[in-house]
Amino acid sequence: MKLDILAFGAHPDDVELGCSGTIANEISLGKKVGIIDLTRGELGTRGSVEIRNSESAKASEILGVTVRENLDMRDGFFINDEAHQLKIIQMLRKYRPEIVLCNAIADRHIDHGKGSKLVSDACFLSGLVKIETELNGEKQQAWRPKVVYHYIQWQNIEPDFVVDISQFIDKKMESVLAYGSQFYDPNSKEPVSPITSKNFLDSVKYRAQDLGRLVGVEYAEGFTTERYLAVNSLGDLK
Repeated sequence: MKLDILAFGAHPDDVELGCSGTIANEISLGKKVGIIDLTRGELGTRGSVEIRNSESAKASEILGVTVRENLDMRDGFFINDEAHQLKIIQMLRKYRPEIVLCNAIADRHIDHGKGSKLVSDACFLSGLVKIETELNGEKQQAWRPKVVYHYIQWQNIEPDFVVDISQFIDKKMESVLAYGSQFYDPNSKEPVSPITSKNFLDSVKYRAQDLGRLVGVEYAEGFTTERYLAVNSLGDLK
């Protein structure tokens, strides 16, 4: 199965928080999009692996993604080494995406920066023909995505470009709220964390609103790039 876009997140809910509006927009344009979670988020302050699995399935249904997989890396302890890179390479060669979306290049949670570099490095290595991988007993062909874009998470990183998600802000928030165990719930008796506050949940929408304001639309999501963006003409720019 070939996908147009493959979005990676260190934890279930990373993709929804960072770029689900963009994903919904691309799917509306007929693109095939998949999500790969590196871990089960088993170290999360609230909820459990079982609850998180159910929530990610619900969020996937809301967004309408073609496929979602989990690589079962260790939450908090995965590293950027050959073994972990090969797991990513298998997914890249399996789905052959043109575009990869992944975690912020630096962030409050250490897994976000680690996941960002891990996926980025694997995208390069996946294009090397002398790195051999197999999946389900079949040899895979080399594949390198055309571009890697990093979404924005906790830190207010200045984006290199933004995507208008005005038509999809409600779907974005619905996919985020699918993770009911993780975010603001005034009735919850579980421990609090930086992401369980009402302020954090509100910030998901007001950040999108602020990025939209800066480019003259209602809501937008921001991304950083690893290389220059190229356009065919100045008319492609808004």
